[in-house]
Amino acid sequence: MRARGAIRAGAIYGLILAIFAVASPALAQAGGQPGALDRAVQTISGDGRPLSLSLQILVLMSLLTVLPSLILMMTSFTRIIIVLSILRQALGLQQTPPNQVLVGLALFLSIFVMRPVISEINETAYTPYGQGSISVEEAVSRSGNALHGFMLTQTRETDLKLFMDLADAQPFARPQDIPFSILLPSFVTSELKTAFQIGFLIFLPFLIIDLVVASTLMALGMMMLSPTIISMPFKLLLFVLVDGWALTMGSLAASFAGG
Repeated sequence: MRARGAIRAGAIYGLILAIFAVASPALAQAGGQPGALDRAVQTISGDGRPLSLSLQILVLMSLLTVLPSLILMMTSFTRIIIVLSILRQALGLQQTPPNQVLVGLALFLSIFVMRPVISEINETAYTPYGQGSISVEEAVSRSGNALHGFMLTQTRETDLKLFMDLADAQPFARPQDIPFSILLPSFVTSELKTAFQIGFLIFLPFLIIDLVVASTLMALGMMMLSPTIISMPFKLLLFVLVDGWALTMGSLAASFAGG
């Protein structure tokens, strides 16, 4: 029962994070005008009244087709899945672990990394909104601030400057004033660069094993024997001896701590 409750809570928080992740950029593009979200809802309803709960659920279910891609690009998932894919390639394993396992590992590790952000959204936005103390627009704004702060700490200044120059944007007085239209591509670019840097460091020791095995086979005149077949057991042995999975997952989680 506890496990089932934890899964249900995780799913709820994931949906909340998804809703706020999509709504926050839209709110930022609207210029943060009071009542902008309410006017949008009233326009959709057509009669000046807010949408009913059933219609709101229908709209949210329709957004589920685009929410996954937005969530993956606005969280730690991108860096984690790229590093795990490079690790599998470095080990010389084509389909082990399978893609479903890698995606599951990346997803649950992302939930672990994003736990402070999810907790902040729950405390500052979801719970007050559920109690009726704040409006949906205020809840979206507070959730957007939480995601904005996370992405900002993981984004390099050089990437921010690049997209600010491309957008012809003037320097902002505070980092919090950077719009999502500039922060999002900067964050994704930084995540890709960081993921490939970590992947290179992971790939290097396995590459050394491949070179040693290939050189040994050449010296023995066994050129018809594939070096991959011989080096794979040694790479797996090395990975197991150093407790590679715990080391990799722990290092990935720790890479988000410093910002």
